[in-house]
Amino acid sequence: MCGIAGYIGKNRPGESQIRGALSKMANRGPDAANYELVEQGNLQMAFLHSRLSIIDLDERSNQPFLRRGCTLVFNGEIYNYVELRRQLLADGMQLTTDGDTEVLMEYYLKYGEDCVKYFEGMWSFVLHDSTRNAVFLSRDRFAEKPLYYFQSSHGFYFGSEVKFIEALMGTRLPVNENHLMRYMINGHKSLYKTKEHFFTGLRELDFAERAWISEDLTITKSKFWTPRFAPKHAITEGEAIEGIRHHLTESLKLRLRSDVPLSFCLSGGVDSASLVSIASKVFNAQVNTFSIIDSDHRYDEYENIKATIEDTGCQSTRIVLEPGDHHISRLEKLVDYHDAPIATISYFIHSMLSESIASKGYKISISGTAADEMFTGYYDHFIMHLYEIKGDPEFGAYKNDWENEVLKFVRHPDFKKWDYFFDNPAKRDHVYLNNHEFRGMLKKDFNEPFTETNYSDSLLRNRMMNEMFHEVVRVILHEDDLNSMFYSIENRSPFLDTSLFEFAYSIPTKHLIRNGYNKYLLRESMKGILNDKVRLSREKKGFNASINSIFDFKNPAHRDYFLSDSPIFDWFEKDKIAALISQKQFSNSFKKFLFDFVCTKIFLEQRNQ
Repeated sequence: MCGIAGYIGKNRPGESQIRGALSKMANRGPDAANYELVEQGNLQMAFLHSRLSIIDLDERSNQPFLRRGCTLVFNGEIYNYVELRRQLLADGMQLTTDGDTEVLMEYYLKYGEDCVKYFEGMWSFVLHDSTRNAVFLSRDRFAEKPLYYFQSSHGFYFGSEVKFIEALMGTRLPVNENHLMRYMINGHKSLYKTKEHFFTGLRELDFAERAWISEDLTITKSKFWTPRFAPKHAITEGEAIEGIRHHLTESLKLRLRSDVPLSFCLSGGVDSASLVSIASKVFNAQVNTFSIIDSDHRYDEYENIKATIEDTGCQSTRIVLEPGDHHISRLEKLVDYHDAPIATISYFIHSMLSESIASKGYKISISGTAADEMFTGYYDHFIMHLYEIKGDPEFGAYKNDWENEVLKFVRHPDFKKWDYFFDNPAKRDHVYLNNHEFRGMLKKDFNEPFTETNYSDSLLRNRMMNEMFHEVVRVILHEDDLNSMFYSIENRSPFLDTSLFEFAYSIPTKHLIRNGYNKYLLRESMKGILNDKVRLSREKKGFNASINSIFDFKNPAHRDYFLSDSPIFDWFEKDKIAALISQKQFSNSFKKFLFDFVCTKIFLEQRNQ
């Protein structure tokens, strides 16, 4: 896990700009930093790298990594590097390191752009090949590791973070007001609906994408992997359960590889608790967990967290979430480091986990990201599942299970209707909930309807893949990466495994939910590994918190903080914001809006300094 940055073009950044960028990269790579200058033909290039040492701690694996006319800067982990390295040795290759960087380079030299098809892991890398006089870039299948770029009239800048690009350019990028409006009005699920970002002209390489930059700075992109739902109707429920157990266990086995201590983020849900339990009981690993405890009963998962701790005997650190003025300064620091508003309050509290993990000396955290989108994790998935099986002989039993076991936990009014999607399967009002109310607070209009990418004709599976690649997981990965890197920690997500994903999306949809349980197959696959209190828990609380855990709107100082003079009031009616925070109660969607509002307020004020 590292930081990368660089330039390809006609006018290479000066020494002071390069050193300035490297200084900003220190969080991502505190263990080593260097750069390489390359000149070829009409192109001047700079490749920067800062290293967080995880695999092969020796300086021989430092970057930029040079070999046979190629220069590589790489951020991430190739988890299956041991198997790939073994194959290289069997082919007679002489290797000089024990790490994955050399394996990546050698696989490129052997297979060219198809090297990425062999990798299981998370990565973004940029590689200059002098024999082709071109630069090759790639990003992993799920976009776990970031790769931003900006094309100017004279060159191509790239980096793991926006601030690295700005440092190399020697100027700040202009704020993209349209994208800020998108975030404020439609919320975090709209952030990856377009190619836009919070800065005009900024782009990023997409998930499972590779690209070539030619001598004339033309960029040519292609996908090396495409997610799809390909059900194999011969798969039985039992085979699905066994397959999930196998693939998840193998995924975690790869992601436990490390030459430094690692930790686990543990919530009360089945996702993270499954990983902790597999690591402890299957691999006999020394497991160290970190958890947030919220006194708000809607988000308090202490009893489930306690059950997993007691069942596995793992070491546990618990961070109790309490209101206080210190949260405001934390939020300001996070917005500054993220170069953007924080997507939701979940990632604000996640930063507390990262801080605690770093304070105990750990350099890796493992989390349960993407299980919801792999195996059904949300209440609307239940009623989409009912739509999918409406002609099945067991439909009545499934509907009764939903009414008897699930309905009592559902708060969203639309999701209380079992036939919500029957008349109009395209209904998506719940995704941008109450956005018309937020638009009514604007001084100018913004109206961008909901859109969805078509991955499958299956209503449920298409929704889940949109959540995976556009609306939820993409946002989580972005925020987790920055929160972790702020404290020099590598974050790993075992559910984001290619074999596990492809197997899960080959399972017939009917098997996903049974007996009123979502994630039914995951729960059954963990029988005998995960404690039953968590495994059979039906209520979904989620890793979340209330804005009241940060701000007390009865406190005049907190009210003044929201309403103080700011560029944001060029967009929003101050009296309408004042009226909103004066209400004694407001719904969850309005609490999310207020968090987005204050983050945007901070962001604009910082950019105007």
